[in-house]
Parts: sequence; structure tokens; C-alpha cells
Amino acid sequence: MKHYEVLFILKPTLTEEEVNTKLEFVKEVLTKNGAEIETVVPMGTRKLAYKIKKYERGTYFVIYFKAPPKLIAELERVLRITEEIIRFLIVKYENKKEIAAWEKLSHGIKQSKKEIKPLDTPEIQ
Repeated sequence: MKHYEVLFILKPTLTEEEVNTKLEFVKEVLTKNGAEIETVVPMGTRKLAYKIKKYERGTYFVIYFKAPPKLIAELERVLRITEEIIRFLIVKYENKKEIAAWEKLSHGIKQSKKEIKPLDTPEIQ
């Protein structure tokens, strides 16, 4: 079982009932294909960085889960054909450091600035 995170954005025009139905649909796809859902984080409706399919806002959700790698192809397929989902991103956590970060994130613990390493950039003089 690998550690994953899926972020998806729903159309802002959906009612609360429709949003909950789509969230349950995504959770059902995960569990039917052998995933163990750790946490679901509803992030609310937010302004998008740029327009996507004429929408300026979207309803965000993040799901942290453990699953066999074969699930990801099926999840991508389902998310692509679901019209109410305007964008999605699947992140895989592989090494020990990433898995430790996944554990903290999935339990709602924020990382300290010391734990987040900046990219190696040369100093400007």
C-alpha cells in the first residue's frame, strides 16, 4: 500500500447536497478499489488562480489515503469523466521523509518551517 493525496475542485454552482453526493462518489471509488481513506479535508469554496471552464471559484477537497498503485489509473479515469470536477491533482508520497509528512498532514498537524526545506538556490551577492 502506497500513501497518496488527491485534491479535487468541484464546480461552484453545485448545491450543498450535490457537493456531498460527489464527495461520497469519490470516496466510494477509492474504497471499492481497495483504498483505505485516512482523512477527508473540506477546504471550502475559494477563488481560483485563473479561470477554469469559465469558473472563477471552486469547492476544494483533499483526501489522504493508502492504496495499491493500480488504483490510481482508475481514479484518474473516473475523475476525468466526472463533469462536476473541474480540476484534480494526485500526489504520491514515496520516501520516509515524505511519508512522515503525509502522516502529519493526514492527522491535521502542520509542519514547522524548519521541517520544510527550501530548494537549493545559490545566494545572490
